[in-house]
Amino acid sequence: MRIGIVTGEYPPMEGGVGDFTYHISQNLTKQGHEVHILTSQGDPETENTKEATIYRLTRDWGWASHSQITRWMEEVKPDVLNIQYQAAAYQVRGGICLFPRWQRRNISIPIITTYHDLQPPYLFPKAGAMRDWAVCQMAQYSNGVIVTNDEDYTLLTKHLTGKTPSPQIRLIHIGSNIAPNPPTGYQRDAWRAEHGVKKDELLLGFFGFLNRSKGVETLLKATAALIQNGLPARLVFIGGRTGSSDITNLAYADEIDAFIEKLGISEQVDRTGFSTPAEVSAALLATDICALPYRDGASLRRGTLHACLAHGCSIVTTYPEHMSPKLERQQAMHMVPPKDSDALAKAILDLWEKPDLRKKMGEEAATLATEFSWDRIAALTGDFFTTLANK
Repeated sequence: MRIGIVTGEYPPMEGGVGDFTYHISQNLTKQGHEVHILTSQGDPETENTKEATIYRLTRDWGWASHSQITRWMEEVKPDVLNIQYQAAAYQVRGGICLFPRWQRRNISIPIITTYHDLQPPYLFPKAGAMRDWAVCQMAQYSNGVIVTNDEDYTLLTKHLTGKTPSPQIRLIHIGSNIAPNPPTGYQRDAWRAEHGVKKDELLLGFFGFLNRSKGVETLLKATAALIQNGLPARLVFIGGRTGSSDITNLAYADEIDAFIEKLGISEQVDRTGFSTPAEVSAALLATDICALPYRDGASLRRGTLHACLAHGCSIVTTYPEHMSPKLERQQAMHMVPPKDSDALAKAILDLWEKPDLRKKMGEEAATLATEFSWDRIAALTGDFFTTLANK
């Protein structure tokens, strides 16, 4: 099958949606499909790789992108069109949301939207509820919808019940964008020593871009409290600072820098910066505990959580409003309430004092991660595409 994918970001751009598209394309190609990807403008404009043909053509993801997507489809002639949706990946522009409704009458092939989250785009000043309406219109007028977590599946299913047209919906979880594959010759103790971590120090890890939804302030307060109470602890921010797509991350990152200074813990905070997958893997394997205090709770839509699971990390994260059945395996991670720095600090200290428990949690995390392999994700996705194409 010839698959066309539209995504606002793609490597070397920094971003989870781009990384996801890379991995799913690579595995769809391994399973015999031909993949073509339209993404944001870049150099070179067109590139043939082992996973796909990449077209870096789109400068503006507003309403004008509709005609460009249609022209690209006429050239590529895909059997299905898959839109990878996350508002931030499209410059928070709303044009992509209405593409299925406005262009469906001009397109004879199935349109399938993959939702990485349900965050609405910007439309115009005071758009209000129309922003959420645009996200739902995208789902309703697609032929098929893929959601990556249980919460979004529940919300979209409820919204689309009884609607005409009504798409087929599938829940297909994402996987880790970072494989546990550090550089050749990697030694954990040597990595820690090179980065100034003493043998008796607790190394806390935070992986992911700085984004307001991730509860970084809570982690910083908890870290400061632990240090003030005499615990020898360091915190390392692993990976890129803000990513390429979400411009709101820049201001937030500056706020975080100022907060670190205010708490007086600058000397105990390190940053790897944007790194290769192997270097990220090395850093994750070097941590004692990974802390992911998401404001909206742990979710399987979070690639950062999947990466920590895949690396067998001891994880402290936050309770979601709606618990995924797969995350109910509490042995794989310790959960605390969101925005509660005292509870987070207590959980971290408790795990630090129980190395056997940390080891067991890491083993459970790695076992859970095997349920989200990329070959399985690609097989489920390819089967869904084929079903819709043959309908």
